[in-house]
Amino acid sequence: MKYEAHKKAILILKDGTMFEGKSVGIDGTAVGEICFNTGMTGYQEIFTDPSYFGQLMVTTNAHIGNYGVNNDEEESEGIKISGLVCRNFSFDYSRPNSQDSLLEYFRKQNFVAISDVDTRALVRYIRDKGAMNAIISTDTDIDGLKKQLEAVPSMDGLELASKVSTSKPYTVGDENAKYKISALDIGIKRNIIRNLNERGCLVKVFPYDASFEDLSSFEPDGYFLSNGPGDPTPLKNAQKLASEIIDRNLPLFGICLGHQVIALSKGIPTYKMHNGHRGINHPVKNLLTGKGEITSQNHGFVVDKKAVESHSELQITHEHLNDQTLAGMKIKDKNCFSVQYHPEASPGPHDSSYLFDQFIDMIKESND
Repeated sequence: MKYEAHKKAILILKDGTMFEGKSVGIDGTAVGEICFNTGMTGYQEIFTDPSYFGQLMVTTNAHIGNYGVNNDEEESEGIKISGLVCRNFSFDYSRPNSQDSLLEYFRKQNFVAISDVDTRALVRYIRDKGAMNAIISTDTDIDGLKKQLEAVPSMDGLELASKVSTSKPYTVGDENAKYKISALDIGIKRNIIRNLNERGCLVKVFPYDASFEDLSSFEPDGYFLSNGPGDPTPLKNAQKLASEIIDRNLPLFGICLGHQVIALSKGIPTYKMHNGHRGINHPVKNLLTGKGEITSQNHGFVVDKKAVESHSELQITHEHLNDQTLAGMKIKDKNCFSVQYHPEASPGPHDSSYLFDQFIDMIKESND
């Protein structure tokens, strides 16, 4: 790819709508389902979140790149979004502890980003029309780009966890930690592991297709199902794993995609949302305590709330206050609960970090 700042670039949506912009300096083409994030900070954590794999990101914050990048703020190894669409791209940065500019970070990974797009108009359009596939490019062959776009598969029914999962197990934390956790990596974020480490847990992370026997070989005190990208329905192995853990009444905590996998393991369907929840200011109500939480969210699929309400074994614990979708649940008389949002945040508020403490308490009670 060539480096040339301010070259003309274009965005084409699946329905043929086009937006013009400029390349931030890297020639190329990127495709994926277009989505938007309303967070005002944390762009590096967002770009490296495995849950965004296969998606073109539109940032609603007007300035991207203004504080550079720092390796400690990566949520995985490298960028996971397919491409970036923003309003103003900052080539210079001012934060003292940044290690590089965002542009250099993009150049090292041959990552395509376009700026000077009317993101207000674009986000309003997506809100109205819903999520759809799109393509961004510095190429001006409109017909050729539309043909490329036609070949992009729909996110509905698409299995992507295998694309971001570890290929072999690894451990993180103190070998002498009080508790051991077996985590299924279907797109895990580093800050989830950090939160568990900080609470006295040694975490062993397993590939997406690991079996119950694989995870149990670590002799864990608890099990964890991670966040991740794509449609949860094709993840039959993860659903089988969840069922085996639940049937044995072992401590189990699921976040985001892991939450959806747990629901599917109990026969509860999921469905693709109109445009999903992505940002760090989503209001959630804890129905057990009556307290509100401001949460970090990133998902395009959701668990069917009505199906959970009518299920004798399940109880809704959290509700999204913007659209009343299901945000959390637990299995009655079992050591299992899950949430649709991200208590580890990164970026985002820490209102929901108590859920990790709740997981540890569950483990303690199970061990008694």
